[in-house]
Amino acid sequence: MLPSWIVLDDLLKGWLREDIGRGDQTTLGLGGVATEPGHAHWVAKEDGVVAGLPLAERTFRLLEQAVVFRSRVKEGAKVEKGDVIAEIDGQLGTLLTGERVALNLTMSLSGIATMTRHFADVIEDLPTRLVDTRKTTPGLRILEKYAAFVGGAQNHRMGLDDGVMIKDNHIAAAGGIEQAITAIRSRIPYPVTIEVETESLEQIKEAIQHGADIIMLDNMLPEKMRMAVDIIRAANQRIKIEASGNIHIETIRAVAETGVDYISSSAPITRSPWMDLSMRIRQ
Repeated sequence: MLPSWIVLDDLLKGWLREDIGRGDQTTLGLGGVATEPGHAHWVAKEDGVVAGLPLAERTFRLLEQAVVFRSRVKEGAKVEKGDVIAEIDGQLGTLLTGERVALNLTMSLSGIATMTRHFADVIEDLPTRLVDTRKTTPGLRILEKYAAFVGGAQNHRMGLDDGVMIKDNHIAAAGGIEQAITAIRSRIPYPVTIEVETESLEQIKEAIQHGADIIMLDNMLPEKMRMAVDIIRAANQRIKIEASGNIHIETIRAVAETGVDYISSSAPITRSPWMDLSMRIRQ
């Protein structure tokens, strides 16, 4: 779900201010034409999964409350090249001034949703779920994770305050997995969970022994993952297992087939190209 507009409006207004600056010189230069009624439609220039239409609508409404934005497809729908995905009625000046911010957001988020769907589709028939990561663009995490969710992923931590993840550097700083879990467990509120990143079977056994709720298998080959899953399941069926590291579209199914509960990958967000969309205006 998208956060409340109370949260998002400040972001959208900031991006509009960045683009408009001292005024849209081109549109203002058209004179009275800018206040005339206009109609626009958005067209997909390639196949993909659409995400960001509510944000596009809100962008235009911040410029003109009376704008009518009609989505022609549902958020998260697969579209084909040439499909009309939205129609907008408003003053020509509003359509022209809001075009770039609204399109940029939708193209970027649709690109993430499209690549996420590619990953999710590969393991759709398996119980393993795809999750995203905190590798996001600063200032855009809420929206990039929203797009990943629209594309078929579950959201991992939104931020450092969402849960405990003890990674290699935390283990090094604490002096070991036992020390890290013991120190953190004594300070965190209930029911915050503790996840531990592991790179070896020895670390996995230590994480089990000291009460990890989630164990991450980091950069392991599928053969080693299967051994790790067997060890964890035999010890405690309630421990969730996450695989991470070097997850690609070509490898994700083999990883899922090891029996892990979750696969986390930054690729759908960090490696996704924008989906090409265009806006066409007619009076």
